[in-house]
Amino acid sequence: MPGRRRRRARAGRPAFDAATLRREPGARRARAHRAERARRAGEADVEDGTVRTLFLLLVLGNVAFFAWSRYIAPLEASADPLPLERQIEPEKLKVIAPSDLPPVSARPASPPVVAPLALKCLEWGSFTLADAPRAEKALEPLALGARLAQRRTEEAAGWWVFIAPQGSRPAALKKAAELKALSIDDYFIVQEDGPYRWALSLGVFRTEDAAQARLAALRGQGVRSAQVASREAIVPKVWLQVKGVDGALHARLRDAARAIEGSELRECVQ
Repeated sequence: MPGRRRRRARAGRPAFDAATLRREPGARRARAHRAERARRAGEADVEDGTVRTLFLLLVLGNVAFFAWSRYIAPLEASADPLPLERQIEPEKLKVIAPSDLPPVSARPASPPVVAPLALKCLEWGSFTLADAPRAEKALEPLALGARLAQRRTEEAAGWWVFIAPQGSRPAALKKAAELKALSIDDYFIVQEDGPYRWALSLGVFRTEDAAQARLAALRGQGVRSAQVASREAIVPKVWLQVKGVDGALHARLRDAARAIEGSELRECVQ
């Protein structure tokens, strides 16, 4: 325009106004590119939010399952381990009312409690001083050890088995040798003054039956000169006591007692 100086464009800046730039194809492409990036960024944000939500739900589900399996499931299993339809013949289950129960007297009694056999003390005797070693030898297989003890008494003996006086000590020793040859060791040579000096005693008994049983046993071993006679005398006797006897040991003691005629197995006298 005449009379007005024309404005010069700044260096490095196109001499186009904004409206012109907007009309250019490159400007439209830039705007479309920015819009596309904004849209994609929004979609990415939505996807990130969805992933976080799914992750949180998965974590919460695992926590809930752990709590159920750890605390709730065992209680349900212990309360009713199998459903009713899986139980064995559930149709046979019957609820009994208290009135249907049998009276107490009609119920089967509980089996009695058997108390263990108490250990006890038994004694075997009575034996003369001459017979006691024979009885002790009969108990050796039982290996009683400290459980075996002696109790000595004095008893009135009414009967005895003996061989008549031999007249002298040498004659009595000769007769004793004959007894040993017959495997008879339980004898005693009477050395006290009196009518029976140098006789051989083969047992002293309280009853005649016991003495006769001893005589029969001796005759079975080959002794022919022994006899039974009454004898009122006080003689020392020995009882063999066994402590801590159970059922098995009691049976073995009975067997040993049968081997010596006239002996008795009984509970210990305190």
